[in-house]
Amino acid sequence: MTRTLLRMGALAAALVVGVASAQAETVWRMATKQPADSPEGLAFQKFADLVKDYSGGKMTVKVYPSEQLGKTEATLEQVQAGTIHVYPEGSTYLQKWVPDMKFESAPFIFQSREHWAKFLETDVARGWIRQVKEKSGITIIGSPAEMMRGPYRVMVTKKPVKTLADVKGLKLRMHPDQLATDAWTYLGAEVRVLEWTAVYESIQRGIVESVNSPVALVESMKFFEVAPHIVRHDEYPQGIAFMTNAKAYEGLPKDLRAAVDRAYKDAGKYSTDLTMSITGESLKRMQAKGVTYSEPDLSEFIKKMQQFYAELDRQGKLPKGFVAAVNASRPRT
Repeated sequence: MTRTLLRMGALAAALVVGVASAQAETVWRMATKQPADSPEGLAFQKFADLVKDYSGGKMTVKVYPSEQLGKTEATLEQVQAGTIHVYPEGSTYLQKWVPDMKFESAPFIFQSREHWAKFLETDVARGWIRQVKEKSGITIIGSPAEMMRGPYRVMVTKKPVKTLADVKGLKLRMHPDQLATDAWTYLGAEVRVLEWTAVYESIQRGIVESVNSPVALVESMKFFEVAPHIVRHDEYPQGIAFMTNAKAYEGLPKDLRAAVDRAYKDAGKYSTDLTMSITGESLKRMQAKGVTYSEPDLSEFIKKMQQFYAELDRQGKLPKGFVAAVNASRPRT
């Protein structure tokens, strides 16, 4: 009888420990736009793997790729609600709450990735993120510059683009960003706003004939199959903001938050190494299938865009302190 009671007591204790362990595990859901096997998809999974590793198994990040949990608008709403914890995408999507956020990806104004990364650390750019948090309950992990997207931007198009004149009348897919739409309209394109996952079919059907993209995503998204010309234009440097529910992130126990921050930094390094290493091989594979790659002189584009920003400045449409912050963060030669 005594042995039976002891065994029952031991079993009960084990069950209590098991329940406590299950309750202690933190599970986050990450919604992503890119395919799981794309360079970005691999980096996102790397982040998830590192979180589990660095937390000693106390925290798990479950990744849902290829917009399985919804398009951008619906996903951001779920991040606000806390049903999705992380959404890695361009920070300009946060302009929904703070319109000035769109200037983090201002076309043809940052001279290098280093310049852009330093701008993101200015009081102006940090102030925008604080405003986003106050208005939406969403914040970001680390700096978008730490997570590589790119490594540079290109236009994938059905017809060659060698000069600014070739952009005139070009039907160009654009993400929902008014600054980008205005800029490329100013450069002469016919801009049409479409979801990222609708681009391939839209080019195929003639709804658009070109799209701007990080070069590393062209092959995985198969854009080259319907638009065989890749034109490097370095429109702006790109990173990926890990947009997260502020309460969920800031409410993590100290050790788990440290694990998340460390995983983000290390996944960022992984994404940079991976993206840089695969770009050349990806271009070679696509060129072997008949794709052309070019790097035209961009001086006409930059000169035209200087006029664009000068007009915005005269109209009082540039954010307060933006020009000064851009100039102050410019690398010294």
